[in-house]
Amino acid sequence: MRITVLTVPDCPNAPVVEERIAHALDGRSADMELIEVADQAQAARLGMTGSPTVLINGVDPFAVPGTPPSLSCRLYRESDGRADGAPSIADLRKALNAADATADCECPPMDAAGRGGRGRLAPVAGGLRAVQQAVLRHFAATGAVPSADDLHAIAATHGRTVIEALADLAAEDFLTLDDYGRIRAAYPFSGAPTRHRVRLAGGIEAWSMCAVDALGIPDMLGTDAVITSADPVTGDTIIVTSTQGRMTWHPTTAVVYIGQRSCTGPAADVACGALNFFTSPGTARSWAEQHPDYTGEVVDQAQAEALGRSIFGSLLASEPAAPLIPPEPCG
Repeated sequence: MRITVLTVPDCPNAPVVEERIAHALDGRSADMELIEVADQAQAARLGMTGSPTVLINGVDPFAVPGTPPSLSCRLYRESDGRADGAPSIADLRKALNAADATADCECPPMDAAGRGGRGRLAPVAGGLRAVQQAVLRHFAATGAVPSADDLHAIAATHGRTVIEALADLAAEDFLTLDDYGRIRAAYPFSGAPTRHRVRLAGGIEAWSMCAVDALGIPDMLGTDAVITSADPVTGDTIIVTSTQGRMTWHPTTAVVYIGQRSCTGPAADVACGALNFFTSPGTARSWAEQHPDYTGEVVDQAQAEALGRSIFGSLLASEPAAPLIPPEPCG
């Protein structure tokens, strides 16, 4: 468990809340850190809405939705209505117990490989990688879903029908299909509008499934791109510009929330709805408070960029070998 206490320098309630946390832990182990916040920008970046602010595993359990970042003294309301400069031991114990309960039933953290450690690059066998890469290249070239006709030749080269190849790819969550067997999404691309729009250097625009997918597209294609999204809480625009592999974020306080609501099922259904850009850690935590069916964490820009690269950067770098075609018999 990670506990972070955000305070202004010389806050008189900082030692009070640290002592109460120690009592509330009841001997449980936790990594505890105290951070002194120097200015409003840092408060917005860290999600501080008054001194002291307590974060448990990156989430403020006492957050009041809509409260702006602040360096002022923070007041906490106890159950009897009295105001105090720090959460009570009882309230802290309740928050810590809730964090423990969430951890006990939580899915393993999303790792850098995707698909529970199995990666997003389809196997060569059965022509799956060839078809997957053909789908991704079509999205990159047109911004749209390929048709069965677009994929017929590559599937046939590997002795498959398009229906067979797509069904196998969907079964392993390399892509998702609609009720008619048509491509709905091929990570990182979406066939339908989402919150995340990616404009490639050549002018093609495509939708991505989630924030992490959007961040992986420039590296996967080896191209510059502009990603445009919106904070689900405030509606404010977030723009990430990728130029020669370097990303610039606006606003500079923007972060990404990484979460999921189930350990099983396609990522499109259990995770993509929670992998969003936010203008600040504060709005990300506010969203998490409003969506308790998802569990996850807020990650900074460097972590989000690294995750996107690790999942999608190599999807088109490894070309499948051409299948062996037996020679025509003489005669």
